[in-house]
Amino acid sequence: MSRRVVRQSKFRHVFGQPVKADQMYEDIRVSKVTWDSSFCAVNPKFVAIIVEAGGGGAFMVLPLAKTGRVDKNHPLVTGHTAPVLDIDWCPHNDNVIASASEDTTVMVWQIPDHVPVRNLTEPVVTLEGHSKRVGIISWHPTARNVLLSAGEGAARRGARGHPGAAPPSPRPRAGSDNLVILWNVGTGEMLLALVDMHSDLIYNVGWNRNGSLLVTTCKDKRVRVIDPRKRQVVAERFAPHEGLRPVRAIFTRQGHIFTTGFTRMSQRELGLWD
Repeated sequence: MSRRVVRQSKFRHVFGQPVKADQMYEDIRVSKVTWDSSFCAVNPKFVAIIVEAGGGGAFMVLPLAKTGRVDKNHPLVTGHTAPVLDIDWCPHNDNVIASASEDTTVMVWQIPDHVPVRNLTEPVVTLEGHSKRVGIISWHPTARNVLLSAGEGAARRGARGHPGAAPPSPRPRAGSDNLVILWNVGTGEMLLALVDMHSDLIYNVGWNRNGSLLVTTCKDKRVRVIDPRKRQVVAERFAPHEGLRPVRAIFTRQGHIFTTGFTRMSQRELGLWD
């Protein structure tokens, strides 16, 4: 009895056609950091792309209308002393973007409407609360100036270089790993830190539509729904997908949770959860 080992692709005879050169971005040195990220972010005005940079981390901001070949000397947004891992545009201001880095900091930047003539090196505020790399940032969907960061290490300080910055209160217990912090970017103050909720590396974090709940996925194979105000895990599911690869989760408009993962045979699997 014969047994088919290799799965046939449903897209074997599907071919893509690239757009014209003047309708795309060319000659961008995208970052080669081995981190599971999209390395880009877009809003109605700009597209931002994390790029290769010597001596630290940087990302490039391009107007959506400025397509074609990118000048190799195009100004960058620099300031991090280690590779940038994630970037996210503010949903309430198209000229504000946040960046997270391996240097343990989160920086918030004001991007001008015109193309600057030199690199941007001075962030609006630098947020310091993680003792190890910060791999995830996400703006609150409805509250202005509220930013979430997720990374490794216990909370240690507040903001740097911002007048009126205050230390967090109460201070989280030292030694806690895989930390989620909510910041008030306007004052540079740490609003709260979610500790002792994740036993391993956090894969992704997502807000629900009004920002009252968070959904997170973790290397410990658990999907958690967290109420940040109560600092409690209100729902949890172990191994929604049986595969070993990372799981991602988001809230839908209806309040359900949509997950992507893999089966034991490494086949892509989708899930919708109440």
